Amino acid sequence: MNRMSETGTAPVNLSRHAHRRPAHRRTVRLASLLCCGSVLAGMPAMLAAQEAVQPAPAAQAPDAPAPQAAPRSNTIRSISVVGAERLEPTTILSYIRLRVGQEYTSSGADEALKDLGATELFANFSIRNDGGNVVITVTENPVINRIVLEGNKRLKNDKIIPEIKLAPRQIFTRSKVRADVSRIIELYKRQGRFAAQVEPKMVQLPQNRVDIVFEITEGPKSKVRQINILGNEKFSDGELRGEMVTKQSRLTSFFSSNTSYDPDRLAFDQQKLRQYYLTQGYADFRVVSAVAELTPDQRDFIITYVVEEGERYNFGEVKVDSQLRDFDSDAMSKNLPMKDGDFYNAKTVEDTVEQLTELAGRFGYAFADVQPRFKRDPETLKMNVTFVLREAPRVYVERVDINGNTLTQDKVVRREFRLAEGDAFNSLAVQRTNARVNSLAFFQENFEVKQSEGSAPDRIILEANVEERPTGELQFSAGFSSIEQFILAGSIRQRNFRGRGQTVGLSVNYSQFSRSAQVSFSDPYIFDRNISGGIDIYRRDFNSFGFLGNQRNTTFEQATTGFSMRAGVPLTEYMSLIGSYTLNYDDVTLDRTLFFSDVDGDGTSECDPLLAGRFLCDTIGQRLSSIVGLSLNYNSLNSRIRPSRGKTVSLSGEFAGLGGDVRYIRFRGRAQQFWNVGNSGFIFSVLAEGGTIIPLKERPGAGVDDVFLNDRFFLGEPQFRGFAIRGVGPRILTQFSLLDPATNLPRVDAGGNILYDTQRRRGQVRDDAIGGRNYYLGRAELEIPLGSGARELGLRPSIWADVGALWGVEAPTLTVNPAGNQLRNAQGQLLFTTPGGTQTVEPTQPDGTPNRRVIADGTNFRELFLGDSPSPRVTAGIGVNWNSPFGPFRIDFAQTIRKVEGDDERRFTFNVGTQF
Repeated sequence: MNRMSETGTAPVNLSRHAHRRPAHRRTVRLASLLCCGSVLAGMPAMLAAQEAVQPAPAAQAPDAPAPQAAPRSNTIRSISVVGAERLEPTTILSYIRLRVGQEYTSSGADEALKDLGATELFANFSIRNDGGNVVITVTENPVINRIVLEGNKRLKNDKIIPEIKLAPRQIFTRSKVRADVSRIIELYKRQGRFAAQVEPKMVQLPQNRVDIVFEITEGPKSKVRQINILGNEKFSDGELRGEMVTKQSRLTSFFSSNTSYDPDRLAFDQQKLRQYYLTQGYADFRVVSAVAELTPDQRDFIITYVVEEGERYNFGEVKVDSQLRDFDSDAMSKNLPMKDGDFYNAKTVEDTVEQLTELAGRFGYAFADVQPRFKRDPETLKMNVTFVLREAPRVYVERVDINGNTLTQDKVVRREFRLAEGDAFNSLAVQRTNARVNSLAFFQENFEVKQSEGSAPDRIILEANVEERPTGELQFSAGFSSIEQFILAGSIRQRNFRGRGQTVGLSVNYSQFSRSAQVSFSDPYIFDRNISGGIDIYRRDFNSFGFLGNQRNTTFEQATTGFSMRAGVPLTEYMSLIGSYTLNYDDVTLDRTLFFSDVDGDGTSECDPLLAGRFLCDTIGQRLSSIVGLSLNYNSLNSRIRPSRGKTVSLSGEFAGLGGDVRYIRFRGRAQQFWNVGNSGFIFSVLAEGGTIIPLKERPGAGVDDVFLNDRFFLGEPQFRGFAIRGVGPRILTQFSLLDPATNLPRVDAGGNILYDTQRRRGQVRDDAIGGRNYYLGRAELEIPLGSGARELGLRPSIWADVGALWGVEAPTLTVNPAGNQLRNAQGQLLFTTPGGTQTVEPTQPDGTPNRRVIADGTNFRELFLGDSPSPRVTAGIGVNWNSPFGPFRIDFAQTIRKVEGDDERRFTFNVGTQF
């Protein structure tokens, strides 16, 4: 074995010709040594030992008499070890077969050297016989201090280090270095980098320690330049390439990760070709050969497939032969999806086997064996298929095992099982168990119950092998807005509190115009009974605002303090009934300096409809709301986190009037369905929801709705994409007149009509959404699958279309003063003017201060009541869901197809923490 003679704390260089290098070189190059095995590497030491065993005779003069050889003993009298540092001499002696008392021979010494070399523990070793005293001299291999990777940019350390054998504190061996070099190169080949090179180096340290450095030259990524297919006549090259995972490198495939060459992907593509032909009826199809060749420039690959298509088959006689007493063969044969004369399709046969197996499992035959028997007729090109259900015992659950739950209590998982010990096995119940455990979101994704044979043929063991994942959420965000100044938000939530499946949460939000705090608790199984419950305690302060010029003014303030309790019981496996009680204390106020004035002239300050609007004046006050609710829910989704199939239906009613100051009945309905489109990963969903609120108490005054503003429905972002927050439905637009810069008076057209600014610009239009009593909303969405890289990032793009409307509020009127000076146009729109117009308002008050009822000196304004229509609004667009490290993130680009005058559109919207 090559001797590492240069030592010290500085690096040393060693290669096949290390003896020719200058002594000052410090890095040991291992690459040139890795071609030799441990036995061959020990040959220099073996030769040295043989020379020690058989020393050359001393030179003598030609005429001198031959000296008489001294007698020498061949019996081993002692064996000693020289040079051992970490290893005990007795340990080293245990590796060889030489023993005291044996006869010392050259062949025995050679075997001992081979044994020492096979341990790979020594950098150098030799054996010397000194008159029966055998001396073994060794130089131990160093201990690895650390592993260093250099030059790896495409593959990070966390991808390479777990794949290599060498590790700190291990004994350095060249065989492991060879294996690690091969493994690293193989990892790069998997990435399509076939030109990657790895050069191992060793840096020697004191105390016989070394650092192992792998210098990596990654090289360019090898692409698939071309895919050739020979022998195909029924399908074009483009059709067959479309079925393959590997794609040709083109400018349009810049973002695709499947254009690189991968031998495993090449083998998979052969299976894909075979599957495609088998689904088209070509039962004799085979891939004769698949060859990948490097291009002359050694950069890319050209893949060539040679195929034999064969003849196309049709289904012949298709039937079921059931050996299970609970199944009628003839009845099942009539319900098979394939019929005589249909083109043969192996995928249909495979799906039928799965369906029959699942059907048998529902009747308790967990280990039902369904075997399709094929009988091919080459003359008629018919494929006869018989599905044989072999006889099997009805199976019962022997036990249920829960493994891997280090935090979650057993009962949390066990209560989601739809089967218990002693129950008859049912595959549908197992599927439902999978869905319920996955919906907990406490464990790994795509959890499945493992089924294994029990102690008897009619017994089965169900195992839940779970992997805990974090269920606590701690979020904190801070921002700055030109409108709200500093914005702070924080929340903490534990969805599996103390491993009991309970949810505890606390959230706080603060900004200049909104503040809220909420504490919540929920338990799906109160006192370990099948009754769910929860409570929320909250305080919410909200300030609505508008702009006068470029100055922001608060329009109204609403403070809500209350709590909500709920309890639910399951009615069936998929249906539950939930009751709730909510108590809210609302205090709505307006800025008295901005919206109050002496309207009647009696010296009493009150809300001025000209300044605030009648709808706001009717909202102010303190109210207590006592609300009782009942909800009927149906849920068959396969996952509550990211469903791909199933549906949810919810019908709810609320009655406000069990005490308190507010009385109404509110009804809501919501239904949503998910479909997994084939096996391509596309998920299609539709949603429909609606609601209505019926007042039970009249409020006095003309143009005053019987439902308070804060109790009505509102529609817009994020529920209705393509519109602003509360951007759909009844609203009041306050438009100001355009001023003539020369006279500072309102501009008029040729007919003398005042011109108003109709653009929704800050300070030019005041837009106040006032909600409605009725609404409906519909949505259709198709989620598009992406590659594995995008899936790992949590990206899920989709295309969607939304339709909806909000309407049904009493048309507001505005009383200016007791004289009722008010003007309407033919459309019923309210017109108001300042001095020189229809309504006269003194510019100054008696004390000489400006009259705040004048918006601006000489400025006219008008209020328009718009959007109160059940006519559908329609939008469509594309969006992306991203499970970012900061929480769920949604971005949408929308196009409005249909709207109603007054609706506020938004082409681009994004939401954080909201999932659709």
